[in-house]
Amino acid sequence: MDLLKLDNKMKKGFLLVFYIAIVFAAFGAGFYFGQNRIPITAPQGIINEELGKPENLDFSLFWEAWRKLEEKYVDNSKIDYKKMLYGAITGMTDSLKDDYTVFFPPEETKIFKEDVNGEFSGVGMEIGVRNSILTVIAPMEGTPAEKAGLMAGDKIVKINGQDSGDMAVDEAVKLIRGQRGTEVSLTVFRDGWDDVKDFKIIRDVIEVPSIKLEIKDGGIAHIRLYQFSEVARSSFNKAGLEILESPAKKIILDLRNNPGGYLEVAQDIAGWFLEKDDLVAIEDFGGKEENQEYRAKGPSNFSSYKMIVLINKGSASASEILAGALRDNRNILLIGEKSFGKGSVQQLEELRNGSLKITVARWLTPKGTMINGQGLTPDIEIKMTEEDYKNKKDPQLDKAIEILREME
Repeated sequence: MDLLKLDNKMKKGFLLVFYIAIVFAAFGAGFYFGQNRIPITAPQGIINEELGKPENLDFSLFWEAWRKLEEKYVDNSKIDYKKMLYGAITGMTDSLKDDYTVFFPPEETKIFKEDVNGEFSGVGMEIGVRNSILTVIAPMEGTPAEKAGLMAGDKIVKINGQDSGDMAVDEAVKLIRGQRGTEVSLTVFRDGWDDVKDFKIIRDVIEVPSIKLEIKDGGIAHIRLYQFSEVARSSFNKAGLEILESPAKKIILDLRNNPGGYLEVAQDIAGWFLEKDDLVAIEDFGGKEENQEYRAKGPSNFSSYKMIVLINKGSASASEILAGALRDNRNILLIGEKSFGKGSVQQLEELRNGSLKITVARWLTPKGTMINGQGLTPDIEIKMTEEDYKNKKDPQLDKAIEILREME
């Protein structure tokens, strides 16, 4: 999920989750709503001097092709100037080969904002692109996707029979989400399978949980954090107070299948585990502007607690930022499987008609480790098998409890 990073003016009303539902909100990502209004002109040439790479382009080629289509195309009824313009802009974004930089026409812009704002129907999972393949980042607990048996890391080959090979994430989201009670068919391949399988899933209204706390024997608090939404911020504060009032002095922070959310929420939660002013993350703008640092603000109540972090293929974006910050600052062990590797920030720029969602930065851990495309490798790798899921076994959690009980 993209990592959501909002201006204070825009925070109110933006709930989260790009969950493909699918609930797309949290993956996570960062949206700034630009107010720039740039006059539209038809220049004959473009000189790319600002990027340091002078490049004289004859932009009249575009208008020449436009006119030839207008004059020569055999079926004049198919000439739709608005679609031609939108298609040209889409071609520009596609040339960047970045699945998270996309153009939204006006109607899609409206749908996108509604998704980030509130309730919608779908199957309840986050998707992204890994190695150019549409992939399930994480199915959410209790949703149709999880109940159908979808797992983090599953590769979506087809949606309703349509090949997803060159499909952008946002296009896939539109196909998978839909009216409550309707069916969507996903053709899926999973590592270890000999062939693909079809999953027919009934869409439903998605209600994403935020946090679950359980105090286990031996004074261990198990915090399952499902997403980094505004709700998660207040829920975590409540859970933190419960832990402080309990006998627990050790913590398992479970970020498995957490696809991300608001940066500010991840930063606030990090403040419970780190000393004030410890570095949480670095936002790298690729040299276009100075890198920005995000630091813990406190209250640091758990900075001395023994703890372990659980991650898996479904841990993405803000989850990876928090896990990386805890390991870099406190040498906290990460147990589980390699995380997804979604460490980029998207900014929504409104245009005269429609909008552009643009990748504007990438995230680094406090020690400078790139998250995007790489993910975090656990210190202790333990893979969950299909049999583990079927039999409700959790060797990753069991290992974390075993290690914590040995810590003094």
